[in-house]
Amino acid sequence: MSIKFVCDFLLWCVVVNYAILLLWFFVFRLAHDGLYRLHASWFGLAGGQFDAIHYAGMALYKICILVFNLAPYIAARVVMGHGG
Repeated sequence: MSIKFVCDFLLWCVVVNYAILLLWFFVFRLAHDGLYRLHASWFGLAGGQFDAIHYAGMALYKICILVFNLAPYIAARVVMGHGG
């Protein structure tokens, strides 16, 4: 497996994961009330709890994208630039 393949793979991982994150954000913003009613009926959540859970989930997902996709992509690009 070449370093070029790894770079391309990680870059696409970043793109796909950020697309998922944006989709999550827009669905959360545009369908907030319906999502809240559904989840509140399942789990008995208050409005503030529902918002906090989604906010924390999006933050964790974003951090995971940065740590597991973007940082390795940058490292692979640096390695590729110095010897590949």
